[in-house]
This record gives sequence, C-alpha cells and structure tokens, in this order.
Amino acid sequence: MTDRFDFMLSRNAFGRLVYTAADGTACEGVTPVRAFPVAAPEHGISLVGGDGRELAWIDTLDALPAEMQALLREELAAREFFPEIRRLQTVSGFTTPSTWEVETDRGATRLVLKGEEDIRRLGQGAVMITDSHGLQFLIRDLSALDKHSRRLLDRFLT
Repeated sequence: MTDRFDFMLSRNAFGRLVYTAADGTACEGVTPVRAFPVAAPEHGISLVGGDGRELAWIDTLDALPAEMQALLREELAAREFFPEIRRLQTVSGFTTPSTWEVETDRGATRLVLKGEEDIRRLGQGAVMITDSHGLQFLIRDLSALDKHSRRLLDRFLT
C-alpha cells in the first residue's frame, strides 16, 4: 500500500487491472475513467469496478507512485482512442447528414455526420465530432487548422 492511498493496483495473469483495497478485498477488471479526457487528462480519474460502482477517485495521476501511474496510463491509452483530425478535405454538403473526408493522425478516412449536435466544443479550442457509428474524432486546436478546413468547419459551428 502507499502512504497517501489506501489501495493498490496491479495486473493479473490475464492482463486485467486489479484493485486491492486496504482490507485486502480485490476487484478484477477495474476500469479507469477520466472526468475531463481532453481538457485535463491527468486529473480527475475514477476507478470503476465491474459492477459500475466507483472504487476510488484520483485527483491527479502525479500523486500516485510511478508503477501505478504507468499502469493507469497504459490502461487509459488502450481504452481511449480518439483519432485526431488534422485537415478537412471535403464535406458533401452543409446540411446533415453529410459525409466528410478528413485527414487524421491515423490516416485519411471518411465519416458521416448525422446532425450538428454531434459536434461539441470542449473548451480551449478543442472540438469533438461523433460520427454516425459513434466513433469520436478530436480536433485539439481549432486555430491550428488550415484556412480551408476552418472554413468548412465554421459552417457547422454557427
């Protein structure tokens, strides 16, 4: 156990995250959930058990011992996947649904935007776009987009 936390995290033989409480009670298959995945990814992390109940709250990852930080960062990276949009190439139309061809940090792809409500401003210039299949795309900084991309996106952000 740590000095500041009354629990321990480890991985079992199957690669699942295990939470062990101070009384020795273990819970396998723990899921870390970020409260603010884009705005403050290192702060406000909840450890949730398989039954959906919160087991622990972590204000900041830096407060944990290095081993536990590494485990949580690994688990979060495996769980979270937000392709980052770098450029909007084309948009089929300015009414929804519309098909967008975009360049992401993972390569070129096409997404279908069902409605303008699927574009959310996250603050600090970030935008999250959810496609018709529920896949989320991130634009980390609107001001970093090129002029063409910004012009296309502005039509939906009015």
